Amino acid sequence: MQASNENFSAGSMIVTTTENIPGTRVVKTIGQVFGLTVRSRGLGGNIAAGLKSLAGGEIGSYVKLNEDARRQAIDRMVQNAAAMGANAVTMMRFDSTEMAKSMTEIVAYGTARIVEPIADAPDAPDAPGAPGSAAPQG
Repeated sequence: MQASNENFSAGSMIVTTTENIPGTRVVKTIGQVFGLTVRSRGLGGNIAAGLKSLAGGEIGSYVKLNEDARRQAIDRMVQNAAAMGANAVTMMRFDSTEMAKSMTEIVAYGTARIVEPIADAPDAPDAPGAPGSAAPQG
């Protein structure tokens, strides 16, 4: 999963890499929130990846491992934000640290917030002319 400036919804939680969410206003900034996981490949996977690295190219098993770890870190961050009473996480980022020779820590972190739609904002979900709006566009 690559970081982007687009919002995505994890259940009813808005998660974005940006500071602001178009069409919403911040009701309350709750504070920092994170989710982390530590992953390791098994011995067989490490040997196969080591052999693959001799030939060069992408190592698919590690790509899948890292994608799964990032998803799990986001899921845990969203659970923690929901437990804090937030409905959005802004400024979401990833960080990773190698632990020992075969383990990697992946952390997703951001700012837990409570946001609400701005009814008259042009990009608010129910504003006339907004994408997905039932109102006719101009």
